[in-house]
Amino acid sequence: MKKILFIFSTYLILISCGNDQETSSDNNSNNIISEKAIVVGYLPTWRFNLNNSIEYCKITHLNLAFANPDADSNLIIPDISNIVNEAKKDNPNIKISICLGGGVLTTVQADNWSNLLSSSENRTKIIAKITDYVLNNNLDGVDVDLEWQNVTDGYSEFVIGLNDELDKHSKIITAALPAKTRYDKLNDKALNSFDFINIMAYDFTGSWNPALPGQHSSLNHAKESIDFWINTVGVSPDKLTLGVPFYGYDFQSSTKANAFTFSSMVSMNSSYADRDNVGNKYYNGRPTIKSKVKLASSKVSGSMIWELGQDSFSQYSLLKAIDEEYSRLGIETTNLCKN
Repeated sequence: MKKILFIFSTYLILISCGNDQETSSDNNSNNIISEKAIVVGYLPTWRFNLNNSIEYCKITHLNLAFANPDADSNLIIPDISNIVNEAKKDNPNIKISICLGGGVLTTVQADNWSNLLSSSENRTKIIAKITDYVLNNNLDGVDVDLEWQNVTDGYSEFVIGLNDELDKHSKIITAALPAKTRYDKLNDKALNSFDFINIMAYDFTGSWNPALPGQHSSLNHAKESIDFWINTVGVSPDKLTLGVPFYGYDFQSSTKANAFTFSSMVSMNSSYADRDNVGNKYYNGRPTIKSKVKLASSKVSGSMIWELGQDSFSQYSLLKAIDEEYSRLGIETTNLCKN
């Protein structure tokens, strides 16, 4: 398939930024750029036990995270067959990808990736192993989530080669990329290879920076992130999704901050579902998530969730809020399990 990187100028005028408040007005609802939207949900291996709780009928794409290679290129990840079967049963049209890498790798994992990407021979080997894994597990594609120091020499060549192989089988390749950074080792051809990019518009602060308490994923952060990828990098809006967090950070002191799930906040008090912070706990409640869906509907091709297992599996669900907001805007996602 052809994957073309667009630089929009006059088109961007039609989808220019709105106001900076955490809630957006209905005056922007006529700026919808498509009647359909992608909803991507990540499910990490440590949440596989929640398989029966996930409403796969509310997402268009499911990324199973994370798979990492051993020294011989064999992908290491727990069995995914139950997840794939349950997701396909709930949503026959769902696109399921294996997600490579992750934000935090062990030294061994990082060394394996660096070595396997470093030479043409090694890249050919791991690309073949990944492609075989996709085909053998009846998957729809691959999501590449190598981050920061793990985007090493050979990364672009790896992405291009993997895309070429997946393309032969009509499989997709996507990526999770930072909010406002383009990696130096990501060249234009590799960037062009992705069917779409999931913008990680969160973690503007966090547990690594306890002296900077505050919102790690505001509506303004989302706007800045979209602006970076469209206006600075030049990616077409229809090849971007806006990432939203189902978690937050508790800034306990100037030297300590811990992550927590949205579910834990709702468990403490259901009214917290509609707030963005409680004391020094900062997160996204339902109104902000809905505002981000509305922003995404006027700027990019859809929304991405990190991660599904952090949700409240109740009437206060953030996934439910996303689904409801797309429906309110008249935008089609899956058209399944409307409840």
